[in-house]
Order: sequence, then structure tokens, then C-alpha cells
Amino acid sequence: MIQLTLQINQPFYQSDLAFWVVGLVVVLLLIVLFFIQRKASRKLREELSQLSKLTKKNVEYEFVLKAMRLSTWHIDPATMIVTYDYDFRDQRNLWIPQPEGDNVMETCSQLVAEDAARVSKALEDICAGRTEEYHEQYRVQIPHTNKFYWEESFAIVTKRDADGHPTSIVGTSMRIDERKSMEDALVHARNKAEESDRLKSAFIANMSHEIRTPLNAIIGFTSVLPDIKRAEERRKLIDLIQENNQKLLSIIEDVMSISKIEAGNDQLTMTSFDLNYILTQAVDRYAAKIQPEVTLGTQFARESLYVTTDMGRVQTVIDHLLSNAVKFTAKGSVTVGYDIPHEGRMHIWVKDTGKGVPPELHERIFERFYKENEFVPGAGLGLSLCRTLAYSLGGNVGMESKVGSGSTFWFDLPV
Repeated sequence: MIQLTLQINQPFYQSDLAFWVVGLVVVLLLIVLFFIQRKASRKLREELSQLSKLTKKNVEYEFVLKAMRLSTWHIDPATMIVTYDYDFRDQRNLWIPQPEGDNVMETCSQLVAEDAARVSKALEDICAGRTEEYHEQYRVQIPHTNKFYWEESFAIVTKRDADGHPTSIVGTSMRIDERKSMEDALVHARNKAEESDRLKSAFIANMSHEIRTPLNAIIGFTSVLPDIKRAEERRKLIDLIQENNQKLLSIIEDVMSISKIEAGNDQLTMTSFDLNYILTQAVDRYAAKIQPEVTLGTQFARESLYVTTDMGRVQTVIDHLLSNAVKFTAKGSVTVGYDIPHEGRMHIWVKDTGKGVPPELHERIFERFYKENEFVPGAGLGLSLCRTLAYSLGGNVGMESKVGSGSTFWFDLPV
């Protein structure tokens, strides 16, 4: 009975053993697959993290370029083709490069002629390997206009072949109009400060001399006046004292007028007046000061002409122009006049037959404290004040002159 049972259970035992073996193998395979999948999953997560970081960096990179209004580009030294990767420059009035790239020479042709050759040479040098870096500032012509904008570029060699020749060049460009404007403003401010310092020194040197001269005469003649008994001599001394008083007063008034206008404290006083009357008055004031060989006259385009402007400033300009003509005319004539108003502008002039002014001094004589002849009385402020007053009225002052043929000083202003 026992023997029969063992014979019956033997196949079942072998089958059960095979089942456990197969199950164990399956479990081992599942465990191996689990670890393989876990490792692959970890690697995939790492790659996704790296991709996310790279994407984030690219976004940040583009954001920085956009915020700074930069463009990035690269050059293939073999073909000299410039290709723009990103371009976040201000697009207004901007030359836009072709997406497929432009030749270096074609790109340089968009620059202002004075800068194109320099920039082209610098790019050729870095492409040929003669330089390691490139840095230039230049002006780019705005298409279909005569205007330009400023740009600055940097570039470096990033790859070289076995022989050391450049195979890749990376660069960046940006607009620098605002920086250039600031630089120009700083240069202007520096020049203005230097000019102010120069004018201050000239002012002190000239005023110390010009004020002392009439002041010495006033003090000297006044001190001897009580000792003079003869009426005729006393009258001559009094006339000299009064003349030097007027010179001293004129110098001080000129300085104060220029200072007020430049400080913005002198307001325009607009009135309507007869220009003929004002000019005739000025001529009458200088009638006694001309040389015996000189005739003083007027030449008016109309019998009467009423204009509306600042009468005091017009009188000051005419007085200085007339004084200048009388001072430098020894014989001949001095004529004051005006032309018929044209397009709302008045052209007043003082013509003389004096010695004239060389062409190279036509602008310089309007500079403050400039004197062509140091021995001629005057502080060198008259013509400079005339131009300042003319500018304040929206006009201008100028001259035409030939040496030996006299001069014509004109005063142009809106009325």
C-alpha cells in the first residue's frame, strides 16, 4: 500500500519543483528589470533636468540680450559670412541683416564712409588670425536718409584648426546712441568749463586794464581841477572827465548786459516804435565824434517804419555797430540804413569806408575780449555783446568786408 502511494506522488513532486524554479527565475528577472528601469528612469530624470536647466539658461540668455538690446553673431572666416543668431537691438531706423547671412564687406558698406574702411580692416585682421580680438565703434547709415546711429561691436576667435587658423568667430553688437550723447554732452560741458575759465582770465586781464585807464584819467583830472583858474582850461578838463566817465560807464554796462543775458535774468520788453527815429537819434549822437574828413548819413528804405521788438536792445546793437564804424573810419563816410522787411525779418546795416577787416578775422572779431589792435581804445566786448543781443531777439549779426575797401556790419532780426 505504501509503495503504491510513492509511485503515485512522484510526478507531482517533480512538477512542483519545476514550478518553483520557473517562479524564482521570473522573480529574478523582474528584480533585474526593476533595477534596469529604475536606473533608466533616474537617467531620464537627470537628462530632463539638464534640458530644463539648459532651456532656462537659454531663456535667461535671451532675456539678458533683449534687456541690453544686444545682437549676437558669428563669422565663418573661410567664407567671410556674418550670420546673426539673436538680434534685440532697437528696431527703429535700424539696418536689418539678412537671415541667411551677409558678407563682411557688404555689412561694412552699410557704415558711414569714414568708419567703413577702419571696421573692414579690423574684421579682416581677426578672420585672418592676425588679431585675437575685435572691438570697434562706428556709425551705421540709416537707410534712405542722411542720418546715422552709433554702434559698438566686440568679437573673439572661439575655434582654430590644427594650423592655428580661425575657424569660428563669435561677436556681439549694441547701439550706443545714448552713451555717445552723454559723451558729447560731457565734452561740451568740459569745453564750456575750459572756455569759461579762459574767459574769466581774459576778463580779469582786460577789465583791470580797460577800467583802470578811464578811472586814472578821472582821478587825475579831478585832482588838478581845483588848481585850474582859467575857465577854458577848466571846461576842457571837465569835458575829458565826462568823456572818461562815459567810457567807464559803457564798459560796466556791457559787462552787466552780457552777464544778465547769459544768466537768463534779462527779460525782453516788446514795444512798437519808429525805426527811422531810433536810427536817426543814434546818428545824431555820433555826429560830433566823427573825423572832419568823414560824413555821417542815413539811407532808409521807407520814410517811416514801425516795428515791434525790444527797443533797448536794438538801440544798444546800433550804438555799438556805429561806434565801431566811426572808430575805424578816418575818411570817407559812415552810413546807417535798412532794407525793406522781407518775410517778417528786418535787415539793418552800418556801412563804412574804413580800413576793412581781413577774411580770417570775420568771425573772430565777434569773440569776447578780442581786439584786432590793442592800441585802439575799447574792451573788445562791443561786437560780442551785439551778437548776444541779436541771438536773444531771434536774430543774428554779421559782416562783409575787404581790406582797404571798408566794411558793412548788419543786424538781422524778426519783427
